[in-house]
Amino acid sequence: MVYRLLQLSKGCKESVSPGLKHKKPEVLIIDYGAGNLRSVANAVMKLGYKPKLTASGSDIKEAQAVILPGVGAAAQAMENLRKSGLIEPIYRYIADDRPFLGVCLGLQVLFSSTEEGGWHDCLGIVPGRVKRLPAGLKSPHMGWNQLKLTVRHPVFEDIADGTNFYFVHSYHAVPDDRSVILGETEYGVSICAAIAMGNLVATQFHPEKSGEPGLKLYRNFLKMALGG
Repeated sequence: MVYRLLQLSKGCKESVSPGLKHKKPEVLIIDYGAGNLRSVANAVMKLGYKPKLTASGSDIKEAQAVILPGVGAAAQAMENLRKSGLIEPIYRYIADDRPFLGVCLGLQVLFSSTEEGGWHDCLGIVPGRVKRLPAGLKSPHMGWNQLKLTVRHPVFEDIADGTNFYFVHSYHAVPDDRSVILGETEYGVSICAAIAMGNLVATQFHPEKSGEPGLKLYRNFLKMALGG
């Protein structure tokens, strides 16, 4: 797949806990039918920001911070993104080096391709492939596991090396360029658990299911993106 990112120039659908007044900027959460939106939105609300769930490309264009969550299969997620007209707005947003956080499936679809359900093209923003966990390992990899930081990055400010985060996945990303990896976890093999490219950050684990360390990660990302 030719990386489209290199070709580019250098209505909330779900309700969340009501009644909270927000003084901080709005945080856009992309709704493409891949689930897990409520827990991400509630994590954003706990930090005092206002989440906006949307499937609108024009909302992405105007956003100051974008989160792409998700659970499920990458091929279906890509089909949903196509049908919703979200692929081009996501390309453009990331090409402009604006703050973007991918979570779990939201990390995997950033890569070139996935072998889930046979080979399928993904967004192609991060060169590399998503592969099934090696044979002999219990799949999915589900539960708490330690994150070994390979690069210090602002998104992990005040988060100690070796902190436990919550994982649920049967496939794992293998970047062509290991320099994008921020952290790894051990599950029979070393698994890419977090990446960064410019203002793009993504995690294989679920920060919103990882207690206080996960909230710290969201806080750090939103501080990077929005200040305050």
